[in-house]
Amino acid sequence: MTLVQIVGTAGALASVLSFTPQAWRIIRSRSTDGLSRLMYLLTVFGFSCWTTFGILKGEWALIIPNAICLVFAAFILLMISLPDRKTAAVAEALDPTTD
Repeated sequence: MTLVQIVGTAGALASVLSFTPQAWRIIRSRSTDGLSRLMYLLTVFGFSCWTTFGILKGEWALIIPNAICLVFAAFILLMISLPDRKTAAVAEALDPTTD
């Protein structure tokens, strides 16, 4: 593996993993309080553009990580956009609490 591939892989992995804690926090807390809808709108737009760019260039190294990040960012945006009770219902479906 070349230095370019190592740096690209590390960047892609860090980008994908960066959304995991936020998505998990939403699911566990059943809350999106304090999150910016505008920030996630811009993030979804950015990852949509990067994924499209990768598709147009035929570069899987751009397509795969950006598409995964797009899914995470879109999930978070959806959860922010839902009413609180629906956010809680989706989170409960993904991670049922045990009483």
